[in-house]
Amino acid sequence: MTKFIIILLSAVFINNYVLSRFLGICPFLGVSKKLDSATGMSLAVIFVMLMATAATWPIQMYLLNPNGLGYLQTIVFILVIAALVQLVEIVLKRYIPALHKSLGVYLPLITTNCAVLGVTILNIDEGYTFAEAMVNSLGSGLGFFLAMVMFSGVRSKLEGADIPKNFQGLPITLIAASITSLSFMGFGGVIENLFA
Repeated sequence: MTKFIIILLSAVFINNYVLSRFLGICPFLGVSKKLDSATGMSLAVIFVMLMATAATWPIQMYLLNPNGLGYLQTIVFILVIAALVQLVEIVLKRYIPALHKSLGVYLPLITTNCAVLGVTILNIDEGYTFAEAMVNSLGSGLGFFLAMVMFSGVRSKLEGADIPKNFQGLPITLIAASITSLSFMGFGGVIENLFA
């Protein structure tokens, strides 16, 4: 049980896919302007990460590896993720059209979100069992959610700030993102020491 807690907390705080591993930057910068869009995108990413891991881990362990087809991992994982994103898009369009409209072009971009692909591949590379991989995916999704919500708050503060002309727009956004990512560096080593 302790191992699951360490994996979960490490994925959220220490190995945050957006702020520490710099995966999933496109939606992080593109959808974080409004809190509701950031929340909706994050929940969709959490769902896709969990479902992708639930589908790709068994495919890797029981289909690709035993048949010597491990080299097809990236292609197969992308196809699985694309199918899951299409499912999410259909469900959102049908049942939550306002969220579907607010996410716009960024929802289909979950297919190419390197954080989702990164989670599925790193679960295999880290040698996680199925349960550990699911916990890591949940933690990674929650870390993505935390980063998106935090950065949405930072960006809302930037809108009312007096920013020099040369820094307006993307430059101040990137500076704010780097400072936000620095805030997570303080968690390094803390989680492991809690359970040592």
